[in-house]
Amino acid sequence: MDEIEVPTEHLHEAIHEQVHHASSGKEQKWSLVVAISTALMAVLAAISSLFAGHHSNEAVINQIKASDQWAFYQAKGIKAEIKAIKIGAVAIDTAEYNRYKKEQATIKETAEELQNESKSHLEIEKKFAKAVTFFQIAIAISAISILTKRRFLWVISLFLGISGIVFLLQGIWV
Repeated sequence: MDEIEVPTEHLHEAIHEQVHHASSGKEQKWSLVVAISTALMAVLAAISSLFAGHHSNEAVINQIKASDQWAFYQAKGIKAEIKAIKIGAVAIDTAEYNRYKKEQATIKETAEELQNESKSHLEIEKKFAKAVTFFQIAIAISAISILTKRRFLWVISLFLGISGIVFLLQGIWV
């Protein structure tokens, strides 16, 4: 799966320019706080993106392993059926047939376990992807707030950033 990209380079440049062009000391201080909070959100977005990519990759790997196990399961089933046919035609020991059936049961458990792990990784990946989305929106609104000098937009971006943190923590603590 592809990595989730966080395109924030241009936003940081625009914010940095606004900080330098701020007219009053109070406005400059506010611009600096907005720039720092935006940079922190960008860092958290990058961390969330890395976690999302990791869990996405693990889900794919586990699903491939599960598919391999199901193929192995089918092969054992075919071997067992071939032995059953031979047993019916000629009096051959059923021990090998029984061994294949026992191995098949173990393989089935492994395959189902790998599928469940894959599903679990996908659920965690979704939480990190949501965190990235909230951080990206928060960064964009934060940039708009500093460009338009609207403090209420920055407050909105902070709430969105907090939402991103909640999803990030949910993904970590699962």
